[in-house]
Amino acid sequence: MPQDTGYKNTKLEKKAISYKNRLNGWTVARVAEDDQRVVVARFRSKSDADGYIQHLRQLVPDGYFEMFFDSQVLIASM
Repeated sequence: MPQDTGYKNTKLEKKAISYKNRLNGWTVARVAEDDQRVVVARFRSKSDADGYIQHLRQLVPDGYFEMFFDSQVLIASM
């Protein structure tokens, strides 16, 4: 009996994607000259994001980086 390989359950795919987005709420961003944030990376834990900022500040001493919790990721995925 042949299987239907073209079948896609988009509802399950959306749930999986949204769950993954919810895991990475801590965001590290570089602040540009016009006060615009450019997202550099996302992390699951605050301590990982903080460690990455320290690493970036050593690599790019004249850059301004900030860390924040992106609650919009949670709202968009629900």
